[in-house]
Amino acid sequence: MNRITKYSFPFVILVSLLFSSCFKDLDQTPPFGLNAAKVYEDPENYINVLAKLYAGLSMTGNDGPAGDADIEGIDEGFSSYLRVFWNLQEVPTDEAIVGWSDPGLPELNTMEWVATNSWTNAMYYRIFFQITLCNEYIRETALEKLEDRGFEQADIDRITTYRNEARFLRALSYFHALDLFGGNVPFVTEEDAVGAFLPEQTNPGELFSYIETELLDIEGSLMPPVVGFDAENYGRANQAAAWTLLAKLYLNGESFTGTEYWGDAIDWCQKVINVGYQLEDNYEHNFLADNHLSTEIIFPVTFDGLNSKTFGGTTFLTHAPVGGTMNADDFGINTGWGGYRATSGLVNSFTDTLDTRYLFYTDGQSLEIENINSFTDGYAVAKWRNVDRDGNAGSDAVGDFVDIDFPLFRLADVYLMYAEAAARGNGDTGKGAELLNELRDRAGLDDVNSSYTSMEVLDERARELYWEGHRRTDLNRFGIYTGGDYLWPWKGGVMEGTSVQDYLRIFPLAESDLTANPNLDQNDGY
Repeated sequence: MNRITKYSFPFVILVSLLFSSCFKDLDQTPPFGLNAAKVYEDPENYINVLAKLYAGLSMTGNDGPAGDADIEGIDEGFSSYLRVFWNLQEVPTDEAIVGWSDPGLPELNTMEWVATNSWTNAMYYRIFFQITLCNEYIRETALEKLEDRGFEQADIDRITTYRNEARFLRALSYFHALDLFGGNVPFVTEEDAVGAFLPEQTNPGELFSYIETELLDIEGSLMPPVVGFDAENYGRANQAAAWTLLAKLYLNGESFTGTEYWGDAIDWCQKVINVGYQLEDNYEHNFLADNHLSTEIIFPVTFDGLNSKTFGGTTFLTHAPVGGTMNADDFGINTGWGGYRATSGLVNSFTDTLDTRYLFYTDGQSLEIENINSFTDGYAVAKWRNVDRDGNAGSDAVGDFVDIDFPLFRLADVYLMYAEAAARGNGDTGKGAELLNELRDRAGLDDVNSSYTSMEVLDERARELYWEGHRRTDLNRFGIYTGGDYLWPWKGGVMEGTSVQDYLRIFPLAESDLTANPNLDQNDGY
């Protein structure tokens, strides 16, 4: 079994991991019965450990939704990588607001977080827990170790592909560290002796270059992309995933480092486009329980209502926006959690309510949000539904957990990245307009011409990609996230919105890590 999917997650990692000093405040005793030497003697075990690395994006531990957490000191239900990432990318923007009063969440609504915020800390821990797991796997899959273990060449080749996937996952987490924490983070790789030193702090330029170098080194050695559902390898990172991450890195290069890379972003987008992925005819098919059949999802984070139970991921995204007069059965779940809604900033970005991407529930809901804690203040978002294309509910008959995969990378995003980079970098806006119009045609909207602007692309990104974890990065890239040029409800703690200080463009490093490691300095402003 080679696939890393909703159907075959062997949630096993039998590796004794010794965490570096930047995790002194975390539980460091791995609850695993076998040591690393035993596990790595058998070449058939390597796919199982790789599965744990992929599961690091979706799951919180080794015992389903709760009970055996990877990281202690954080609520396990709240702390999945994808759930925390989504909250940091969406709630402090014009796209989402949450009415719950759990510690740290209200401050995300109003952009008033501090260095001890539990959600920013959880993201920091998740990123570096994931990087630690990847480093260990990469270390144990080095060629000389595989040869020393007497493996046959076919096994070495297969495991080396797994190793490159682990390097991709590590690059992805370092990309998130660059984006969310400004790149001013502790830096370790498989070359660093475990537990023998206090990690040094890197900077945005160095981390950008590292991610770039890693992706360029592995992109040709990953599995080639396959258009359509690849049952054998679904859920694993292929070459197109690396190309998409490179395009994202270059698109945001100016925001990260001050240097423009528009041409590079276009080139890598074109490589993805050349693969032959196709937009789904029906936009909603990308967000249903059988979205593994989508022809446009490039790299999913996979979920299964029976085999990968979690209170994060798409289970969270399906339950949390259902409340008020909404019928949970319509969403393939047993109940709504009544917490998250859209702000009028997102709703008003739609110029036509007949846009097929306009998936808002308005019955009993007001457009404006006067009371953040009232679910009926703000339109509900009906984008994520745990039913398949024929209307059948997901595999969990109880209705607790969902089968929807999260499309971390999909073709529509690549089209939009190409169009934006072309407009900003004097590229082929004729081609950019063609790509935009493919999206607009699917949505039932009129075409644009080659004189479109990058700001128009930003608006199109809001309509196409809302609630998919892109918005904070997008607003930062356009320089309108923190200041007063662009406002939305409750930005800065004011109902009509107000500017906030620029240091809030990035999040603070975890205070506990600063205490443990004197080599680290806090991000400015915190």
